[in-house]
Amino acid sequence: MNSIGLAEGAEPVLRGGVPHVMPTGAERYRGRIAPSPTGYLHLGHARTFWIAQERARRAGGKLILRVEDLDGPRCRPEFVAAIEEDLRWIGLEWGEGPDVGGPCGSYVQSQRMLGYRATFDRLVRDGYVFPCTCSRRDILGALSAPHPGDEEPLYPGTCRDRTGTAGAFGHGPRKAWRFQVPDGEEIVFEDGGFNRQCFRAGRDFGDFVVWRGDNLPSYQLACVADDAAMGITEVVRGADLLGSTARQLLLYRALGLSSPRFFHCPLVTDEAGERLAKRHEALS
Repeated sequence: MNSIGLAEGAEPVLRGGVPHVMPTGAERYRGRIAPSPTGYLHLGHARTFWIAQERARRAGGKLILRVEDLDGPRCRPEFVAAIEEDLRWIGLEWGEGPDVGGPCGSYVQSQRMLGYRATFDRLVRDGYVFPCTCSRRDILGALSAPHPGDEEPLYPGTCRDRTGTAGAFGHGPRKAWRFQVPDGEEIVFEDGGFNRQCFRAGRDFGDFVVWRGDNLPSYQLACVADDAAMGITEVVRGADLLGSTARQLLLYRALGLSSPRFFHCPLVTDEAGERLAKRHEALS
């Protein structure tokens, strides 16, 4: 059984074929906060972003603000303005972002499409992805049992043998493109907040979408492309994205990119024990 192992270290190391660079000095630390303007920030966002700022400050590094606005009509300009106002109100400061600029702009995802497409084209060229015409209903119907809590249903491999070209958008049925995971491989990484984590490809997650049927990059692809392009050395985010980290590490390896460190924070929950979420109208 193959595995990807990522552990802390002072110098660049190679574990399971994944180049992993750890920051060794204050000038090298680059953290980020990446809110999505689909609603108002809630208390869970505030705590996670505050932790991100404190880690950047303790390292003597820089915090970057990136607006992740690829979620179509749910993203609205008034939410972008409210996010910046709220972040300033709670005392956050960033050295690069949409309002202050910087060498890695644009800091708004909808303005970074050329980079996403280049990243996707490389995955197609190197044979890591395949076209898929399955709907969410198709995928769920092909499963022997549901997988509660997984934002993306475990893919049963229906379209794995299909081939296609990345330039075929707009012709025939709408299709997404999926990254073919190495079934049985363990993706192991040391998380700053939750210690050692291990996910098995094909069991804990399946072939995942990297390019959507509406001709937009998925969260997984856009996140990796942006964090790499912006030189992010540590990603601080909520524990609900631990599974996404395993997927993203596979993308880093496929693209020959260095991966950042990861620090996942416990989620803030309401009185019923449910995590705060915009869709549940959590307290802003």
